[in-house]
Amino acid sequence: MAKPRIFINMHYMELGGAERALVGLLNALDTDRVDVDLFLNQHTGEFMPLIPKKINLLPERRGYNAIERPMLQVLKEGQYGIVRGRLKARKLHKKYHRSLTDIEKTFDSSAFHYVAECVQPYLQSLEDLGEYDLAISFLQPHNIVLNKVRAKKKIAWIHTDYSSVFVNRAMELPVWAGFDYIASISQDCTKSFLSAFPTLESKIIEIENILSTSFVRHQAALQDVSHEMLKPGFNILSVGRYCHAKNYDNVPDITRRLVDKGFNDLRWYIIGFGGDEPLIRQRIAEAGMEEHVILLGKKDNPYPYIKACDVYAQPSRYEGKSVTVREAQVLCKPVIVTSYPTAKSQVRDGVDGIIVPQDNEGCANGIAEAISNVSRLKACAAYLQEHDYGNEREVEKIYKLL
Repeated sequence: MAKPRIFINMHYMELGGAERALVGLLNALDTDRVDVDLFLNQHTGEFMPLIPKKINLLPERRGYNAIERPMLQVLKEGQYGIVRGRLKARKLHKKYHRSLTDIEKTFDSSAFHYVAECVQPYLQSLEDLGEYDLAISFLQPHNIVLNKVRAKKKIAWIHTDYSSVFVNRAMELPVWAGFDYIASISQDCTKSFLSAFPTLESKIIEIENILSTSFVRHQAALQDVSHEMLKPGFNILSVGRYCHAKNYDNVPDITRRLVDKGFNDLRWYIIGFGGDEPLIRQRIAEAGMEEHVILLGKKDNPYPYIKACDVYAQPSRYEGKSVTVREAQVLCKPVIVTSYPTAKSQVRDGVDGIIVPQDNEGCANGIAEAISNVSRLKACAAYLQEHDYGNEREVEKIYKLL
């Protein structure tokens, strides 16, 4: 009897929480039970080597690999339809964006949805791959799996806290509604999503980001990073894209406040990449924090850095459910997170982490109190050592859909 076939679509394997969550899912899937085809729009990113060999990585396809690359490069390749679609998306989004209030503009999340909508007429169908038993769209926009893949059942993932973004409901609702199931990574994500799309409640299935403790610990032991991090003093680490959601642009000011409180030997390292890097570097210079806030850039394997730090910090404006926070907990590192809306779904304040205010002064005071209380940090680390933060059993929920 043939095994059930699963199709999974993802943009690429750059350094990010959704990508790490996908690696967890791919490792957890039992290829003795199912055949898994992974279709990446682009074969790029630091996490490409982490795709398990048991997974069938499908070849790149023209068109799909041009959705997010520089348009001039795409134009030189003769992919005129994709360029035409992206230019149309830019025009339509600008018109829509102008209609929003200033607050709505700040949290507008619709730009890439316009791109997905406008380029799909120029993308070839993927139905030549045959019919799948289950097709998974792991990161939105979800148009590709909805419109280009043939499957008996389709499921789309939520990784975003919808209470923290402004949603173009008219554009997103028909896409979400086209799926048989919608996977939410936490109860808080479910609640915020349904506040935007209450008619979709019957489609929701909660599937946590899958994390293998053995995988994380193995990766953490592969490299010695003491030459980069273990300098005298207290070392804080954050990992994630340099973008608005992660709030790294405020880290220099928070760090300056900590230094002013007497934490002169503190260093805050940030691993990642993204469009906010110039802004973050500008803020570092303005705060005079060049010796205290260090951007480490992209790292193929961030886990040794998490293992080496004294505290892992997630200073985000908003999160769905941070994969890196869970990874830091697996590595028994005390975590400090800001009080974004979903923080309490992941961190029990004073037990397996510490929640601090989001404003810069409150955040600095909270961190100062936390790192001054050595016994509290040790108690958090001891609790983490005694508890298992892996959840590979979540994969059974995928099998049940088959």
